[in-house]
Formats: sequence, C-alpha cells, structure tokens
Amino acid sequence: MTVNPADKPRNETEHERLDRQLMELLQGFRVATTGVQVLFAFLLTVPFSANFDAKVDGTGKALFYVALFGAALASICFIAPVFQHRILFQLDQKALLIRRANRFGIAGAFALAVSITASTTLIVHALSDGAAAVVTTVVVVLLLCGWAWFVQPYLTRVHASGRASGDI
Repeated sequence: MTVNPADKPRNETEHERLDRQLMELLQGFRVATTGVQVLFAFLLTVPFSANFDAKVDGTGKALFYVALFGAALASICFIAPVFQHRILFQLDQKALLIRRANRFGIAGAFALAVSITASTTLIVHALSDGAAAVVTTVVVVLLLCGWAWFVQPYLTRVHASGRASGDI
C-alpha cells in the first residue's frame, strides 16, 4: 500500500516539518557515513600492506587514488551537515541547512559511487589479468550504483511530480 501525501496531509507546523526533514537526512547520513568510514579505513591501510608497490601497477595506483579521494570526499560531504548544524545552531537557519544537507548528500553519494567503483576495479585488476574482468566490474558497479542511487529515484521523482501536476 502506498501513501499519497495529497490524501493524508501531515498535521505539522513548518517548524515541525523542518525538524522532521533534518532528522530524516541526518539518520540517512549516519547509515551512509558508516559504510564510507569502513571503506576509507580500508583504503588508508592498503598502501602499508606487504608488497603493495610490487602488486599494483600504475593503473592500480591511479585507481587507488581515485578510490581514496572519493572516500575522503564522501566522508566530508556526509559529515559536513552535522558540523554546519552545530555552528548554525539556534540561528533559525534550518531550511538552509536542509537544502545544503541534501546537496551534500547527493555529492557524497556520487563520490561514494566513484570510490566503490574504483576500489572494486582495483581489486579485480590486481587479482586478474583480463581487461574484460575490469571492464565488467566498472560497468556492473557503476550501473548498480547509478541505477539504485540516482536513476531510479530520479525517475520516481519525475513520475510523482508529473502525477501531482496532472500530466500522468
């Protein structure tokens, strides 16, 4: 069963709505941040593992840097709204914080998708000799992240906004 917001409007004030939206965003960031931190921690240890330089060629090192900086950027994006909230606390800027947090979340998701793709490709590249395995990894991971995180919700958003305006 789906709930249509037009059928059952929430009985909340603007202030309550902003509080709810901010809490929903921050809860989502808690989930994403945990995954990013595990990936980032793993990537921080990789260069110190035995024979990293011997096992990883120039392509592998480039993939490693893309994965590392992608994870760092994702961490920054997912953590930024928390610190901004602390600094702007009680300045009546919650609507601004929610807009910024949403943008940071989308940017963080893109960075995380890049980092996951580069990390997975690096591992496949190090473990196999075939370029086909690497291409398959990139395509599959990018397609999965792209579809599940961006394309599918975007299509749902377009469909929902069309339905709300009477187009569909």
